[in-house]
Amino acid sequence: MDDFSPSDLKAILHSRRANLYYLEYCRVMQKDGRVLYLTDTEKDNLYFNIPIANTTVLLLGNGTSITQAAMRMLAQAGVLVGFCGGGGTPLYMATEVEWLTPQSEYRPTEYLQGWLAFWFDETQRLAVAKQFQYARIEYLQKIWQNDRELRIEGFDITDGEIEKALNVFASRTENAAKPADILLTEAQLTKALYKYAANASGQTNFTRQHQSLDKANDFLNHGNYLAYGLAACCLWVLGIPHGFAVMHGKTRRGALVFDVADLIKDALILPWAFVCAKENATEQEFRQQVLQVFIDHKALDFMFDTVKSIALKDYSQEMIEERGL
Repeated sequence: MDDFSPSDLKAILHSRRANLYYLEYCRVMQKDGRVLYLTDTEKDNLYFNIPIANTTVLLLGNGTSITQAAMRMLAQAGVLVGFCGGGGTPLYMATEVEWLTPQSEYRPTEYLQGWLAFWFDETQRLAVAKQFQYARIEYLQKIWQNDRELRIEGFDITDGEIEKALNVFASRTENAAKPADILLTEAQLTKALYKYAANASGQTNFTRQHQSLDKANDFLNHGNYLAYGLAACCLWVLGIPHGFAVMHGKTRRGALVFDVADLIKDALILPWAFVCAKENATEQEFRQQVLQVFIDHKALDFMFDTVKSIALKDYSQEMIEERGL
């Protein structure tokens, strides 16, 4: 450990990191230069290592505590730490997860500067909001077309009902005159996708309720907060504050996190929430499934690529090459 430095922890790009942890009823600590979590059993205490260099987000649920030394190492590795309720979601659905972001003033500047170059112009901000929606739909079409397991479960992107919903969405998004119009159109599409997913999984009486305890709603809540974790990580790495949203309202806390998370929610979280509910999966099984599809479909890469392309759209090619972007 003598030759070890904090910079070594960042050798793995955030978009390539494989792990997102949710812990409950344990103590997170630093021991012998590693971050561990300690669980209590009837007979003894068990230590488990957390590979922080390959971790993006650490969620601390019920009955957890963390030491200052562990937080220092997590910060050095650029791991986002969040406190949440049971199962990875807040105790109250109206409460946001509060992210503890590693404090570093040496994050990149070009993405924030590129973002602010358009953000104060209402017309340009609306155009970017539409870009987010187009990227979201392209990603959904790609995933549902290529994911064999989803096709087996009845999610067919060529289905007439889906094609009609996407065509209406594209038309209304193109004609939207303000962010509120886009949010309304987005809500209508998501409602149509809920209906389609419910029918495909045999849950015909489904109603979206954020505080409901049925499995489909519970898994949707859980999966959405996992997506929020990836989005928060993406924005932190790029140095873009969460307040510079393009859709969810300039005064809403964490609004840009919701914008970025929406890029993957319909494509990945929505179908697997219904599939896992149909199979009566446990919270842990659902979480493992979602984390695996994040990796399989490069969800974090997609977030990074989308946000970076928008932030750098007005940068000249010479500036991009000079900065190695």
